[in-house]
Amino acid sequence: MTRFKDFGSPTTTKEPITFAIHGEEFTAVPEIQGRVLMSFVERAGSEDAAAAASLTIEFFEKVLTEDSWTRFAALTESKDKVVPVELLAEIVGWLIEEYTDRPEEPREV
Repeated sequence: MTRFKDFGSPTTTKEPITFAIHGEEFTAVPEIQGRVLMSFVERAGSEDAAAAASLTIEFFEKVLTEDSWTRFAALTESKDKVVPVELLAEIVGWLIEEYTDRPEEPREV
């Protein structure tokens, strides 16, 4: 007998994810492809700082809506409103928690 399981077509019923920085609100898509998240997690362990920075930018580009990405990119390149790297990392961690429905484990400092 052949083994078979139909995993169906999951439907999205989640709301978009929003956050604010410097009084400006940004919207991330409600869900992302599992493959995208797995690829991010796989590459996030790199010790190469340049690769980690590139990956963070790529992550925001993939999860933010087109309008939000355009405004986010402009904000994070602004000379007047600084968004520190620690805050970018905190936002990425929070977004991953939202996408996986699991809080991130506290990190040792």
